[in-house]
Amino acid sequence: MTNTATAESRRLAAERRRIIGAVVVGTTVEWYDFFVYATMAGLVLAPLFFEPATQGNEGFATILTFLTVGISFLFRPLGAFLAGHFGDKIGRKPMLVITLLLMGVATFFIGLLPTYEGTEGDWFGGMGMAAPIMLLFLRILQGISAGGEWGGAVLMATEHSATKTRGRMGMFPQLGVPFGMLLASGMIAAVTALTGDQFAVWGWRIPFLFSVVLVVVGFIVRHAVEESPVYKEIEERQQQASAPIATLFRKHGVTVILLAALFIGNNAAGYMTTGGYMQNYATKTLGMDVTFVMLAVLAAAAMWALFTYISGFITDKIGRKKSFFIGYGLQLITVWVLFAMANTGEPMMLLIGLLIFAIPLGLTYGPIAVWFVESFPASVRFSGVSIGYALGAILGGAFAPTIATWLMQTFNNVYAISTYLFIATIISLIAATLLKDRTGIPLTHSFEETGKFESWKPGDPTKEEYEALGDPMTDANRVPEKL
Repeated sequence: MTNTATAESRRLAAERRRIIGAVVVGTTVEWYDFFVYATMAGLVLAPLFFEPATQGNEGFATILTFLTVGISFLFRPLGAFLAGHFGDKIGRKPMLVITLLLMGVATFFIGLLPTYEGTEGDWFGGMGMAAPIMLLFLRILQGISAGGEWGGAVLMATEHSATKTRGRMGMFPQLGVPFGMLLASGMIAAVTALTGDQFAVWGWRIPFLFSVVLVVVGFIVRHAVEESPVYKEIEERQQQASAPIATLFRKHGVTVILLAALFIGNNAAGYMTTGGYMQNYATKTLGMDVTFVMLAVLAAAAMWALFTYISGFITDKIGRKKSFFIGYGLQLITVWVLFAMANTGEPMMLLIGLLIFAIPLGLTYGPIAVWFVESFPASVRFSGVSIGYALGAILGGAFAPTIATWLMQTFNNVYAISTYLFIATIISLIAATLLKDRTGIPLTHSFEETGKFESWKPGDPTKEEYEALGDPMTDANRVPEKL
């Protein structure tokens, strides 16, 4: 290898490390903000913002609080549409920075928000009905940001990667979710331990306000990375779609729906912990210590992160479809195990149940990014990835904590929740069966121009194999006949 080639190889490796850092740090910050809210919804937001408005009806106030978790999901498609539209027109990198800042600002202001009645010892005071309304508005901003964040992060990771490591690169932004949950759970556990009885008075504000530090770090890291090479190619060819979303639904609408369904099972199950339901159930119904429950969730987040990491290597080895059959097959079992173990009332049994539950969550969450990315051609990829993910989040996770609360109040049986999660998992398995597996498909815009995107199948030439034949990926007329 020549010195020039060696230098270029080192430059690309360094850039990929920067990309990994940018997507992991950025998505961790985004999801830290998101999970702090979801966890607080299960712990303190109901009595502070909604119980006074319901004349002290604790059950209804809890449902309203979890609805604010869900309603924000309804605005994820708006964030996905906006980020997808502009991400396909002006680039991946600008949208990464914008969504990060939007989430950080919304989270910080939640920490400054007066409550409904005010609490003695909390100098922010009360503002009546305006308090839950403002809380909902800031939660909507979080939803818009989350809807646009994910697509940009996974495209930056996968479009910079080599074909054989695409699953691993796509896995890194996925780590931001369990890392964000781990960071949020650790922060809340520390704050509850340090503030004691004052946690429900003013201590709950600290995790929200701390997000400003994380956002500054995330902004610095993300601002330093280069634009995606696929978007650079589109820009050089001046091939930005004038209406990428219209093109997406006209040509790839069925794929968007199937990908959304693929995500339902993972999202519904994941939001039992990330949406705050298990925290609420364990502390309020089972009477467990808040700090212990948060530490148990923190341990589950670490397990989730571990198996998310492992899943990237698995999917590169055996392909996308088989990865999901394994992950969702295990989840059909663990949705029963978690609630059976939690319902013993023993804290250690809850911990073990959460750890077991986290394994298939990681196995199905890690490879979902690369399957989304490989399902769309370059010109509409940001739009397709973002919108499919946002729709799946609505159908799967948006109201999962609310549904779980309603099922428990209606049937007084945790296995009603297990049944709900079992059905959601079956839906995702059906979607995995129907979706095309495009493991290794070239992601470049020049490949899209050949018109062979839809007919490509695993085993056909990859991007690197085309380039070995004379760099045909940069010239549609030179693509070999075996296409």
